[in-house]
Amino acid sequence: MPKKTQVAPSGAAQTAPERRKGTNGKRASAAKPAAPAMTGRLTTDDPASLYHALLLPRLIEEKMLRLIRQGRLSKWFSGYGQEAIAVGCARALEPDDVILPMHRNLGVWTERGVPLEPLFCQLMGRQGGFTRGRDRTFHFGLPEHGIIGMISQLAAMLPVACGFGLSYRLDGSRRVALAFCGEGATREGDFHEALSLAAIWKLPVLFVVENNGWGLSTPTHEAIPVEHIADAAAGYGMASRIVDGNDLEEVIDQVRKAADFARDGNGPVLLEMKTFRMRGHEEASGTKYVPKEQLEAWARRDPVLRFEEAMEGRLDPAVRDIIRREIKVRVEEVAEWAIGQPEVEGDVDVELGDLFREAKPVVVPDDGRRSEKRFIDAVTDALEHALDSDDRTLIMGQDIAGYGGVFKVTAGFVDRFGSDRVRNTPIMESGIVGAAMGLALAGRRPIVEMQYADFISCGFNQIVNNLATTHYRWGAALPIVIRAPFGGHIGAGPFHSQSMEGWFCHVAGLKVVVPSTPEDAKGLLLSSIDDPNPVLFFEHKALYRRVKGEVPDAPVRIPLSVARVARSGEDCTIVSWGLGVHWALEEAESHAARGVSIEVVDLRTLVPWDRETVLASVRKTGRLLVVHEAARTGGFGGEIASQVAEEAFEFLDAPPVRVGGLDLPIPFARHLEETVHSARTRLTRALDRLLSY
Repeated sequence: MPKKTQVAPSGAAQTAPERRKGTNGKRASAAKPAAPAMTGRLTTDDPASLYHALLLPRLIEEKMLRLIRQGRLSKWFSGYGQEAIAVGCARALEPDDVILPMHRNLGVWTERGVPLEPLFCQLMGRQGGFTRGRDRTFHFGLPEHGIIGMISQLAAMLPVACGFGLSYRLDGSRRVALAFCGEGATREGDFHEALSLAAIWKLPVLFVVENNGWGLSTPTHEAIPVEHIADAAAGYGMASRIVDGNDLEEVIDQVRKAADFARDGNGPVLLEMKTFRMRGHEEASGTKYVPKEQLEAWARRDPVLRFEEAMEGRLDPAVRDIIRREIKVRVEEVAEWAIGQPEVEGDVDVELGDLFREAKPVVVPDDGRRSEKRFIDAVTDALEHALDSDDRTLIMGQDIAGYGGVFKVTAGFVDRFGSDRVRNTPIMESGIVGAAMGLALAGRRPIVEMQYADFISCGFNQIVNNLATTHYRWGAALPIVIRAPFGGHIGAGPFHSQSMEGWFCHVAGLKVVVPSTPEDAKGLLLSSIDDPNPVLFFEHKALYRRVKGEVPDAPVRIPLSVARVARSGEDCTIVSWGLGVHWALEEAESHAARGVSIEVVDLRTLVPWDRETVLASVRKTGRLLVVHEAARTGGFGGEIASQVAEEAFEFLDAPPVRVGGLDLPIPFARHLEETVHSARTRLTRALDRLLSY
């Protein structure tokens, strides 16, 4: 029998501690924040409110550690001794500023007024948590509280903060974004890409580095060759500050000053918070590797103790005792209630149904007017319409503005739409994809152009771990399109000719689209831009200027996940996409002269792919061949062949056949690629074998 759900304890709505007030007793305006005094200690925060804010996450920590010792909780990432940073940063900002916290920033959640009941259910993996068991502890966002969820690849959220900052700058807003990372994550590329991007675009972003002395078991001095991480800011021409992260009032003071600096259009600030991790990286790993004297020294600098000492004469000890007692009772009550909640249960249909945000079709009537366009012109046409029709849409990429992109898809765009919406970016694929995520979360519709699809590997983590998982984990829509010119047959060699669509078909949460005709290039791209999910849109370079066709003048959409029967036939089905469709049509034409009727199915969308159209074709013809330009091993053709074998085996007159490129890097010499490497060279023989089986 399922466990009976207990009634939530009284006081279920945990309210936020009173936020900063101006000296006149009124709430400070979000549009024009009151500037803190430039010297001396803060005078505008009530000591009792600050003490409550600091003590709440500490007492939650203590309860979690007791549960660990009792064997009632399996895992906990402790921020014990670092509470002043999270609480101080959240207290210093305005309610509509966005924060991107990490594992040890429980104080952000409590200071932002997140209700304790669902928060404890989340932390304990029980029903009633924010992610319904789909992710752990703080790996989720609550946009209504101005909180954006993390992923385990630690520096990955820093470029996302840049996206928020860019959106605020474009709005003319005085909002800021604050993103946390640890000192270890400052060695990752996303840290440097984010700082570079924020500095060059003068974005209102605060980067907070919690320098707590250790990676998992690696002391900072073994990982970082300088004493102060804040010194890195000089290399990007941005402001920085070293802050005592265990002094709550100093954290609030310095974050407020930095935020006001950023709000005034001066660009980002790097804040290095000096602190110490008093517990293990996660509780099970312990701290045996930490010298005893180091722990003792930092214990004397505990932020709660230091705040109590600083409040002598300003906060009555009796009031402190009341606050501690009330919080302790509240935490104990909620924790025991939450741990008694049922384990998370799931339903396959519900889980699969939540992978993507539902797309609302945009229907534009086809007025019948058409123009002959090259493939590349159809792409340009779609982008122009998207920019014209929605001010939230913008395009980012290397050399796409004045230069028009290496393939000239966006030639003339910057003159027409302006440099804010047609943005040249530095060479930083990961940083730009991360920024696109921030822009999307802020309500915009970013389109990212990869100069060549081959370079998408530099942004792989952001795509497969950040973009792909976000909606399933915490429900946020991500209307992002990544345009990727891909494929060979242009003599460009191994790093400008790859077909990597199969990489992303394996990743749940991404849509993968590959048009083969000018009409599809326009219609599918418009649908991709409309879609509230991340879409990888692969454009074959060899088709750009070689293929022409009639294209509707109106912005007619072609729905995703609907295959096209490019040629009807009776004797065999060839399934392909992109350039492979043209190869298949050539074979169908050639075999028709010999009396063989071949049906060609253009998949168009690989994820989610149109199984019914493919299965219906195979049930009719009894034979299947899948051809794609990518290497045969691990290619998406294997998925199609296996699905057909499982679901239409009784209709098959021969085993399904796959044809792909050689399992080698793409050679530079055109003749070598065309005659040896290419799947095209093996297609005719493979088709003849299939037909004669």
